[in-house]
Amino acid sequence: MRGIYTAAFLDRVCEQRAKRAGVDQLDLGLGFDLIVGASTGAIVGCAAAVGCPMSKVVALYRDYGPNIFPHRIKGTLSALYRASRGRNSVRRGDKALRAALETVLDSTTLAQVYEMRGISMSIPAVLLSDHRSWVFKKTPTSGERDNDYSLVDICMATSAAPIYRSLAAVDVPGQSVGSKQVFADGGLWANNPVIVALTDALAIADPEQPIEIFSLGTCPRPEGEHITGDSVHRSLMGWRLGADVAPLAISAQEFAYDNMARLLAIQLGKSGREVTTIRFPRKAVPASMMPYLALDDTRTEAMDQLTTQAHTDADLTMSACDDPTDASGGKIAALLKSLPALDPAKTLVSCEANTTTDEGGGQHV
Repeated sequence: MRGIYTAAFLDRVCEQRAKRAGVDQLDLGLGFDLIVGASTGAIVGCAAAVGCPMSKVVALYRDYGPNIFPHRIKGTLSALYRASRGRNSVRRGDKALRAALETVLDSTTLAQVYEMRGISMSIPAVLLSDHRSWVFKKTPTSGERDNDYSLVDICMATSAAPIYRSLAAVDVPGQSVGSKQVFADGGLWANNPVIVALTDALAIADPEQPIEIFSLGTCPRPEGEHITGDSVHRSLMGWRLGADVAPLAISAQEFAYDNMARLLAIQLGKSGREVTTIRFPRKAVPASMMPYLALDDTRTEAMDQLTTQAHTDADLTMSACDDPTDASGGKIAALLKSLPALDPAKTLVSCEANTTTDEGGGQHV
């Protein structure tokens, strides 16, 4: 559900830049050569790739969220309930998510995005039959394997978070009816997919071409625990039957991969390859957001708080763009200035924006 933060942030910065440019809307996807996203980030990234306005993505989370997560894990008792009755909840959520995705992605395939929009994509998942990482990919060097996977199926696969959602059983393109592959959430190994992005960017960019990676998260939790005494002996119930493991893994990965990407960029620079990684926004998340950052929190107040925080962070980012001494802000400003006006003839789905549900308060990769 924290994807509503990402969509609202992008909607806000695009709206402000569109006003400055004197156009109604901007085509966010066409600012990028490569779009990479995992789990909820893949939903936002795929929407941008097909030309869907971010306001419509915000509406997706608001309108469909309560049906995607009909039961929130909010304590030990709710975890016990999920252990005994959870199958029905995740089954209902699976159906609701597919319906939601079809409203913004239609039947678009990876190949169509590449051929008609010129955008490469890489979306991490986990293939259950082998317990191996898998990247749904269409780039100039990727081959044909994933061409005909629909973006809906890919998003179902990469967001199939254990405990919170069903595993994703998707049709294998070109094979007989009933032939399916089963996937789990790409966030299990690449929740922050910046290393995936860097790897593919290096593979497809010209040797002398600078690479700029713009990395946007989902309002990460202000993390950390002070653990003393006997509380170190935490077992199944102490982890809420596993529900507390996912946020821990997300935070650790986000920090680790950001720093690995930064260090790799430095080393590549020493060898003459110009790589810049920009993580934004750079402001710490206020502790007051903690009650609203569960992965499955669909309360209206939680969505309102995430949207409000997104707008605050977007406004600070736009201020950085106007600061001539802020190097990262200058690169973000240049990216935003490069975005073309949204042309319905160049999108792959209906690009009609939703402007009624955002109530929260007032070569690129």
